Amino acid sequence: MNKISKIDVDHLKIIRKSVDNFMQNSAATYDKAGKLLDIAPQDHAGAAPFFQLMEVSTLDIDPQSNADYIADICKTNADIIPANTFDIIICTEVLEHTLNPFDAVEELKRILKPKGKLLLTVPFNLRIHGPLPDCWRFTEHGLRALLKEFSLIQIDEIPTEDRWLMPVHYQVVAEK
Repeated sequence: MNKISKIDVDHLKIIRKSVDNFMQNSAATYDKAGKLLDIAPQDHAGAAPFFQLMEVSTLDIDPQSNADYIADICKTNADIIPANTFDIIICTEVLEHTLNPFDAVEELKRILKPKGKLLLTVPFNLRIHGPLPDCWRFTEHGLRALLKEFSLIQIDEIPTEDRWLMPVHYQVVAEK
């Protein structure tokens, strides 16, 4: 029987707290009348509890998720989501599960309004986890390459205690 290590349990707690803090801080900065898309929030509270002034929609690849949009962010979804639709897109703990993160970021950019914000989080120092597939871990350099068509506002890392250059998690704010 496989057992999840204590470090992975601890890192998952750090990541969950990090995402909640990121949502809270982002809402304090960006919550205003507009349209927000929350990518795959079904297992967690998602953006809705934090963004009170925005019209929040959800997107998921899983048809059983009850999301507003059922779509694969690695593909162009112009038939269901026009270009330049959302003021904010929140994509927390999703990009590592995509088969082609460059295509996913291109689709997120397509549906984001000019000057719109992409709020993104990704794990780095965490075990393989579901929903599978779990394909990628991104460094700050990888995130900069992935988001090269955006104006990066900030990339913050949540460090791993006593492990330099091995962050548990990244938080990113990018502007189209």
